[in-house]
Amino acid sequence: MRNTLIGLLSGAAALALVASSAQAADMPSRYAPPPVYDAIPVFTWTGFYAGLNAGYGWSTGTSRYYDPAFGYVGSSSNGGFVGGGQAGYNYQMGMFVIGAEADIQYASVGNKGASYGSRYFAGNSDGYYGTLRARLGFAFDRALIFGTGGFAYGDVGGNNSSDPQLGYHRGNSTNGGWTLGGGVEYAVTNNITAKVEGSYVNLDTRGNYTVNGYQGARRDTEFGVVKAGLNYKFN
Repeated sequence: MRNTLIGLLSGAAALALVASSAQAADMPSRYAPPPVYDAIPVFTWTGFYAGLNAGYGWSTGTSRYYDPAFGYVGSSSNGGFVGGGQAGYNYQMGMFVIGAEADIQYASVGNKGASYGSRYFAGNSDGYYGTLRARLGFAFDRALIFGTGGFAYGDVGGNNSSDPQLGYHRGNSTNGGWTLGGGVEYAVTNNITAKVEGSYVNLDTRGNYTVNGYQGARRDTEFGVVKAGLNYKFN
């Protein structure tokens, strides 16, 4: 009898424990839910962009005039303001960024005016140039180090000369050439980037002659540029 009573009490206790556990499972949890983390978007250089730039350019070419007795004589170079706009597209693959960019610039860096002896060759230093370039860079999150190069064109200097006594005049002309450069760019926000860039531009060499070549001028249209710019990157 005693053993039977103990067995009944043990069974009742077990049933009560099971019922209590089931009821506790149905009750709301007292523990806070696990925190939810929103992943911070990773910046990418991929996309179209457009912007403005300004800087300084200096001629690395010369203005030399031909004299039968002395050959090419005289030399001059100018420097001045450079500014304009650019637009392009970047595509990022891991750390590598490839792209293309076109720009158009006002440039006061030419050799359009000089003199030799009694001959006066009139002109000014105002001009323009543009480029169509490929870009290749390495991205370190929001920082980009890049090199660039491609086709250049423009009328920067060395193409305008006249002789009042001989009545000779050569007007402005657009020349083709090439350019190489590089720089650094930083994404200030997801849409605004700032850059500093240096480049060398060569727009061919022109020779101007008068009276069967006895009097003439040779100008090397070459110049360097350092400029800063801002771009707006479209999403």
